[in-house]
Amino acid sequence: MEALVVIPTYNERENIEHLAAELLTLPLDLHVLVVDDNSPDGTGRFVEEWSKREPRVHVLHRPGKLGLGGAYILGFKWALANTDAKYLFEMDADFSHDPQAIPRFLELIPEADLVVGSRYVKGVTVVNWPLSRLFLSVGANVYTRIITGMPLHDATAGFKCFRRAVLEALPLDRIKSDGYSFQIEMHFHVWKRGFRIVEMPIIFTDRLVGQSKMSRRIVWEAAFMVWKLRLASIMKKIP
Repeated sequence: MEALVVIPTYNERENIEHLAAELLTLPLDLHVLVVDDNSPDGTGRFVEEWSKREPRVHVLHRPGKLGLGGAYILGFKWALANTDAKYLFEMDADFSHDPQAIPRFLELIPEADLVVGSRYVKGVTVVNWPLSRLFLSVGANVYTRIITGMPLHDATAGFKCFRRAVLEALPLDRIKSDGYSFQIEMHFHVWKRGFRIVEMPIIFTDRLVGQSKMSRRIVWEAAFMVWKLRLASIMKKIP
């Protein structure tokens, strides 16, 4: 396969069928891997049944709501061990990330190692967020850039495409963070290892169905993570 899209889910039954179907209609050699956290709404069971009929749909089940970061790490490890995908994507299940942008990532990835779908590289391209959420996100990214020195406009972005070799080079077993901090930590490891990162402008639209997984704990974890990464870099614990 050319590419595999990893999508974590928790109570996304209303979204995942339409999202995966749209991804599979793209004129690409593309597979979808859903990592479900035992969704009470039956998301995992639905995808399991679908995977029996559609060989390009795959599913991993976790016993409970264990966090976004761990879901992505499990999905990446599974993909590296069980597929020959050249490119691995991460994206949300709620249509805040437009599946029609996937071909643009693949156009850019030959000249990069990681393509990040950025909300802030060309101004602010966010739709339907309340101002409080937007200010929090913009502020978090400015804060991250200042503390870490990482030259990204959107270090908390969750829509991106990795070359397989990048994920093979990262210490996936050591990455334990979640939410915003998971995205920051992954970007930092990629950057510090000298891989080429390109930010591609995207339109980010707030979810129309379901509930956001954002919490105060996720915000504070990200705030502390940037200092943890900065100190680890100074102490040469990160290349």
